[in-house]
Amino acid sequence: MTIWNAILIGLIQGITEFLPVSSSGHLSLLSNLFDVTTADDGHIMCSVFAHLGTLTAIFLVYWQDIRQMFYELLGLVNAGPLAGSRQTRYPAARLFFMIFIASLPLLLLLPVKNMMKVLYSNSIFIGVTIILTGCLLFVGDKMREGRKTGTSMTILDAIIIGLCQCCAAVPGLSRAGTTITAGIATGLNKEFAVKFSFLLSIPVMIVTNILSLVDAFNQGVDVASIPAYIVGLIAALLAGLVSISIMRYVAKKAKLGGFAYYCWVVGVLSIILTMIF
Repeated sequence: MTIWNAILIGLIQGITEFLPVSSSGHLSLLSNLFDVTTADDGHIMCSVFAHLGTLTAIFLVYWQDIRQMFYELLGLVNAGPLAGSRQTRYPAARLFFMIFIASLPLLLLLPVKNMMKVLYSNSIFIGVTIILTGCLLFVGDKMREGRKTGTSMTILDAIIIGLCQCCAAVPGLSRAGTTITAGIATGLNKEFAVKFSFLLSIPVMIVTNILSLVDAFNQGVDVASIPAYIVGLIAALLAGLVSISIMRYVAKKAKLGGFAYYCWVVGVLSIILTMIF
């Protein structure tokens, strides 16, 4: 694994993890069509470091929300900084429980985890699912924006978003795009739908990294490539901060439809290139 290779993976991971265009799809196409070395080529630790970079980006951007959730969870048992405050409402703790409920459907993926890996090598399939991601974004952009936030979304809303997140385990389906669209469909405010999607990615990334670490140690870690992995982590972190900022801006000022056209172009091109080469 070269440093430039790690930087490329980190940049793509950081950008596409939070923009609704599918990070798994882009990385798989890089490996399948352009022979770029990725985790699928024996460098699982590169993926671990890249995911760690994007996870760090989430923590940096949403640190205030994460800290408040932690404080209010302690406050529920009369501990921590909020002990003795006797609050009647704990909106951040409620948001934590919604994230927890939405994460539970991930357990459904454990039995089929290895089966999913086969799909990563099928570029035509990935092209089709990226096109499908574009369709989801296009439809989501036409939906009427709701008013629900963390204080008004329901358990059913969280379950629906969580189930849609499970579907996004299929390579080429964007996790961010699928969960944001599902959030809007359940009546969430678009800005909150983006925020909930990003916070929901935290348990996904943690579980993914734990499983990837196990696979990496079973496979054997290329110690000589660790400096490149670290550089890739930094690239993923910086790219993640930029892409999160873009999505937060889009949630406030613009529409998601533009990403749909991008997905359609990438999906069609990947199918054509696969058939040619």
